[in-house]
Parts: sequence; structure tokens; C-alpha cells
Amino acid sequence: MIPGSLWLTKLLLSHLLTDFVLQPGAWVEERYRKHFASGKLYLHALVTAAVAWLLIGWQYWLVAVIILFTHFFIDVWKSWRPRNAGYFLADQLLHLLVIAGCWTLTFRDEDLWGSIGRWMNADEHHWIVLTAFVFVTAPAGILIGQLTDRWSRKIEDPGNSLVNAGKWIGIAERIIVLILVLQNQYSAIGLLITAKGIIRFSEKDRQEIKTEYLVIGTLLSIGIAILAGIAVRLLA
Repeated sequence: MIPGSLWLTKLLLSHLLTDFVLQPGAWVEERYRKHFASGKLYLHALVTAAVAWLLIGWQYWLVAVIILFTHFFIDVWKSWRPRNAGYFLADQLLHLLVIAGCWTLTFRDEDLWGSIGRWMNADEHHWIVLTAFVFVTAPAGILIGQLTDRWSRKIEDPGNSLVNAGKWIGIAERIIVLILVLQNQYSAIGLLITAKGIIRFSEKDRQEIKTEYLVIGTLLSIGIAILAGIAVRLLA
């Protein structure tokens, strides 16, 4: 087992929960408007550090402090950048680099920290599976939204009905695909793709750009869920 692998899994889980699931859209909008003056920015950083601290253990308080300050300044930096997929990915990469750095420094000597964190190493499989399921819900949906933004902005969609419906369809789809991968039922994924294709692409007079958007979104959604399932099977 990789030293501190469960600790790393919990830290990744805390990031997915606080950056995507527990952070309301209104907090993000306020951060982009007010930058340093946004109270929600400070609250989000505190929540992020607190959840990380809660999951990894109280003895790792210094890691929580590092996450608190780095998360805050990374989010401030992003609030001044254009809202596109490139800066979204850069933002997430910086957060993940901080997590990886904390993990590397903390577990560079497993003998020193092994006795402290050994009690946390039970049921590692369940933590990895839980993290994968959290990832394929809101975090994966936001990632797909960023990557398909150039197509969605060209679609005539009053009230964002297509985007809102696609959000929940995508979450259900990715959860089902992840379950199928974990059960080694790859043929069933093919049936799911076929059924979805019949339902979503049988509509007449559909805009070409809308078709492209749905195809790309579907492939990204299913592909991400499959990769998440493969990662779980390799790690757990």
C-alpha cells in the first residue's frame, strides 16, 4: 500500500466536497464580483480547511492551515481571471498540487508518521469508492460544463432548460456507469449508450450545434465515469 494513501484519498474527498458539492453558486458569483471583499471567499476557505482537518485527523493541523491559506489565495487569483475551461483547470491543478505537496512532505518518512496515522488505514477501499462516487456527481458535471461551454453558449436554450436537465441526467448516467465498471459489466455500458442515443438523438429538426453539444457531453460524461471506475479498481 502506498504510504498515507487513505490520508490522500480523504484529502481529495474533502476537496471535492467543499469545492463543488458544499459551495453554493452564489458564493462563486460573489467572489468574482468582490474579490478580496467577498465574505463568502473567507467562509469557503475556512470550510475547506475545516473539512480537510476533520477527515485527515486533528494531528495534521498544519496541513489544514496550509490548505486554508493556499486555497484562499488560489481562489482570489482565479476571481481575477476570465471564466473559461483553461483557468478552471489551472485552478484545480493548483489545488491538487497543494494536496500532493502536503502528502509528499507529510509521508516522506513513513516510520515517523506511521504510528500516528495507522488507525486511519481501515476500510481504505470504502473511502476510495466514496471519493469516486462524489467525483462523478457535481465535480465531474462542472468539469464537463467548462469543457463544453463553447457549444452551450451557441445553443438557443431559454431558461437553460437543456443545461439543467442535462446536469441531472449526467449525474445519474455517471453513477450508473461507475457502478457497472465496478461490477465489470462493460457490455451493459454499451446498452446504456445505445438507449440514450435512441432517446436523445431521434428528435427531428435539432440544431446541429445542439447535436454536437449532446454528443460531446455524453462522451465526456461516460468517459469520465469509466476512468473513475478503472481508477478505483486499480487503487482499491
